[in-house]
Amino acid sequence: MPRVSPKKIAVVFAGQGAQYPGMGRSLYETSAAARAVFDAAGEKVKRDCFDATRDELNMTDVTQPTVYAVDMAAWAAFAERLGIGESAREASARPAPVAIVGMAGFSLGEYAAFTAAGVIPGIAAGIELVKERGRLMAAAGRRADGSPRGAMAAVIGERGDILELVEVARGEHILEAVNLNAPTQTAIAGDVEAIADFTEKAKASGKKLRVVPLPVSTAFHSPIMAPASDGIREAASKVAFGDPAYDLYLDMTARTLAEYAEGASGKISGGGSVIPDIIAAQVKSPVRWQQITEALAAAGAEAIVELGPGKALTGFTKKTAPHVKALNVCDAESLDAAVSAIIEENI
Repeated sequence: MPRVSPKKIAVVFAGQGAQYPGMGRSLYETSAAARAVFDAAGEKVKRDCFDATRDELNMTDVTQPTVYAVDMAAWAAFAERLGIGESAREASARPAPVAIVGMAGFSLGEYAAFTAAGVIPGIAAGIELVKERGRLMAAAGRRADGSPRGAMAAVIGERGDILELVEVARGEHILEAVNLNAPTQTAIAGDVEAIADFTEKAKASGKKLRVVPLPVSTAFHSPIMAPASDGIREAASKVAFGDPAYDLYLDMTARTLAEYAEGASGKISGGGSVIPDIIAAQVKSPVRWQQITEALAAAGAEAIVELGPGKALTGFTKKTAPHVKALNVCDAESLDAAVSAIIEENI
């Protein structure tokens, strides 16, 4: 018997570190919906996505609006192809072949998830928020002379060994495990000196730890970002947030936005919205991505689809929930492959 119920999927959005030169160009060239996103993001953001060098893209204030734009373009193209959303279903006159059981975004990608779910009211508002976030984070991550204060690295190995070595290498500096990505991958962030000391101690420890520097300009999700937090809250307080169309899993709790709001005795939209507090805290709090992946799988996701540049989150899905199909959409080719896998029920 052919399957008649929609496929259950989760949608996740890439974050900073996934950027690469030319990202999003093929989506712009092949999808009217993606093209509309880039046009709404503005000429500078579009030009940076398509033409900026790798070094330019690695500058925080450039990275954040460009990755956000590609995330949202991938979502628009994906939603258009599958008839997700009211306008898409009306245009296609057919039910959507998927049911979205949850959304999440990795760090910066959380802003894309909030936009796709309708909490952030559109691309223009999202771009302004992430531009300000990028500016504030870039400033917080530099010393008075303009040199980078912080750095990040991905560490491959057992988390217990990583956390133990963080405590040893910290000394008088800032050093934290900030991205709990998958059972054997954890990202650390902190002062440049502490990252260097951790790297040397990892080599000498005799433990199976591999340290890979990340292409970011400072130490995100660490206490170094505390000066950016208040400014982000102030910028967010000017936005009229809406209620989510899907369950949104938060980076700092791995629980849903609705659960957070209930526990905080606050609201998602309107006066007294909890969103400014969430995104202000998010910038200096760990990202609990492994737990989010586990929660999405527990919610019934048959596939987790990563939208945006790169496919790091796809790799995390394979390591954390190997029974769930891992798909990604970063360009026209991967869009075709992901849609085909879903339509042909190869999930």
